Amino acid sequence: MIPAEYDEIRPYLPEELPQVFEELIADPEFQAAMGYAFQGMPFENIAAAMRASKSNLEFQKALVYPFMKGVITKLSSGLTISYENKENMAKSLCISNHRDIIMDSAFLCIAFVDTVGNTVEIAIGDNLLIRPWIKKLVRVNRSFIVQRSASIREMLASSKRLSSYMHYTIVERNQPIWLAQREGRAKDSNDRTQEGLIKMLSMYSSGDIVDALKELNIAPTTISYEYDPCDYLKAKEFQQKRDNPQWKKAPQDDLINMKAGMFGYKGGIHYHIADCINDEIDAIDRSLGKNEKTAAVARIIDKHIHKNYKFWAINYYFYELLTGDTRFAEKCGTEERAKLDAYLLGQIAKIDLPDRDDEFCRTKILEMYANPVINYLKACANE
Repeated sequence: MIPAEYDEIRPYLPEELPQVFEELIADPEFQAAMGYAFQGMPFENIAAAMRASKSNLEFQKALVYPFMKGVITKLSSGLTISYENKENMAKSLCISNHRDIIMDSAFLCIAFVDTVGNTVEIAIGDNLLIRPWIKKLVRVNRSFIVQRSASIREMLASSKRLSSYMHYTIVERNQPIWLAQREGRAKDSNDRTQEGLIKMLSMYSSGDIVDALKELNIAPTTISYEYDPCDYLKAKEFQQKRDNPQWKKAPQDDLINMKAGMFGYKGGIHYHIADCINDEIDAIDRSLGKNEKTAAVARIIDKHIHKNYKFWAINYYFYELLTGDTRFAEKCGTEERAKLDAYLLGQIAKIDLPDRDDEFCRTKILEMYANPVINYLKACANE
């Protein structure tokens, strides 16, 4: 039994599912969402599959897994996964770069089912839980809630509880977890682990941060998409923030990004899960201050994420267009270059701003695909 102190943030327990299923089944908004996601399937069939599920994993295998397999078949050229230690992978804290609001963790769950027969628990910010049915659904789907809307006074207690919950889940339950390396997506694909996140992970313990982090079995995880269906939306946000520093996204903007990410074409999808980094963390000088140790752990995670990125022609070509460096010229032929030129123009054309700055948006989209190459080269040079 999971301790009661985590009741507010943890996924639903199996014994709680029947009541939550009935609440969802009766919700018109949930019915409409499922009708959109499972086009052609009568809602009665969806309800029957939910009622037949006796655990969160059974629910995921009955509905989420086939839905995601359909997404992979229709909207990508395939999902692949590589890993360095399958045994450790099954009980790790997978900290990854963050590209897509929903699909990053969803694809990882599919990869985990196919590899170890389990799914990861998913950290999700409460800012995304904008409708009651969404909050219920994600907790059914093995998500736990990161409270980002708390006051400054409440945030400390919330962070300690979150840290404690993740430690309990990995150490006591041997349940793997997915966590993005930063709050929000790295919209320019310049992936960097937030040092505040590392500090939060260690808050469950009053001991040395090195020892605390080793218990979490951190496995840096690299997510690589050939195409980012939200690239033009991210470029749009960059211009909106440039033109108005006070501009902030509305909840509707997150829904638009979720829809684009879920139903847009992604090309190739690859996940690489590194072995846990305990040996590297253990080698950190214990005489350093907490901030220096935190920064060192963040650098270790970043190094693995950067070095394990999978590149496609678009990464190499857009790197060349952005930097003028032709070292990867042979990676992209004339025909492919013409196709990618057309893709770039087409994505810019989708940006619906009355004063759209085409050159600025072009540069931002180029950066999204080139920055992983730049970071890879830096990581290799620092070895």
